[in-house]
Amino acid sequence: MEASENTIKLYYNTEVEKLEMPEYGRNVLKMVEQLRDIPDKAKRTEQAGAVVKVMESLNPQVHQQENWKQKLWDHLFMIAGYDLDVDSPYPKPLPELASSKPDPIPLNTQPIKARHYGRNIENIMNLIAEQEDGEVKTAIIRSLAIYMRQQYLIWNKDTVADETIFADIHRLSGGRINVPEGIQLTKISSDAQFSRPGMNLGFQNNKGGKYNRGYKKKKK
Repeated sequence: MEASENTIKLYYNTEVEKLEMPEYGRNVLKMVEQLRDIPDKAKRTEQAGAVVKVMESLNPQVHQQENWKQKLWDHLFMIAGYDLDVDSPYPKPLPELASSKPDPIPLNTQPIKARHYGRNIENIMNLIAEQEDGEVKTAIIRSLAIYMRQQYLIWNKDTVADETIFADIHRLSGGRINVPEGIQLTKISSDAQFSRPGMNLGFQNNKGGKYNRGYKKKKK
């Protein structure tokens, strides 16, 4: 049986040109292509502004970005393949900038002296070492020691003496920080439990197959 002359041809995404910016859809691409057919530049620019408004309605989250109006016009030129002769209220984007790669983020490759404390502890110690001796510095050192003890107990479930934490502070700071005499850390309850980062998110499976967020059934 021959196909009817009124048969509608369906096009699949695999059969058509790949969208440069799929968040705006293929209809916006057709609008941009029709802009080129407008002979009068003033009229073409006016219609380009109308297309930008359509793009704004299709991509409302662009309002959360800085200079979002300029970004919409940049997207218009990107959809047009940077080949659109209209008077933009903003400088036209350059094709080479779109294909350029961002600068690599420098990574700190220096090994961590004590992984259970983390690298931030070493950075904090560098700041504390620069502080002048006094009550403020003593209070900061005590707060640091309490935090380090908590981190120690996360990865080492045994109890830890205050002197061990104080010795770690002296060692990790390269001898620049000496814990003042007389500092005592608050006592930790024997029932206290510390969870490792990313572990034990507070969901426990009960017999009924449901999950409770961090709740433990009290014994009667």
